[in-house]
Amino acid sequence: MKQKVVTFGEIMLRLAPEGYYRFVQADTFGATYGGGEANVAVSLANYGFDAKFVTRLPKHEIGQCAVNSLRKYGVDTSYIARGGDRIGIYYLEKGASQRPSKVIYDRAGSSIYTATSADFNWDEIF
Repeated sequence: MKQKVVTFGEIMLRLAPEGYYRFVQADTFGATYGGGEANVAVSLANYGFDAKFVTRLPKHEIGQCAVNSLRKYGVDTSYIARGGDRIGIYYLEKGASQRPSKVIYDRAGSSIYTATSADFNWDEIF
């Protein structure tokens, strides 16, 4: 029997310039999804655990993209609540040589930020 692990947190949209371009040099940004707890769920699923990720995401297509990004690695997304207007975003500028990486967060008012405990059925989740 697989061990069950539940992670709870925020999955965010990461926008990053290609390669090692700085923000001010970028014409385009690549999009990926991540966040500490979501990354742990993906890693545990890759090791064969029954990994579940709990969060709250908007009902629109960008929220669904975040859900799909977890599902493709075998993470159970059945307890993700849907609601709110936006997903948290962070911008990543990769460091190069002596220049450190830079991160800018845009998370105010995100779906998980505006969530309440009533958005989740904790008895069913655990």
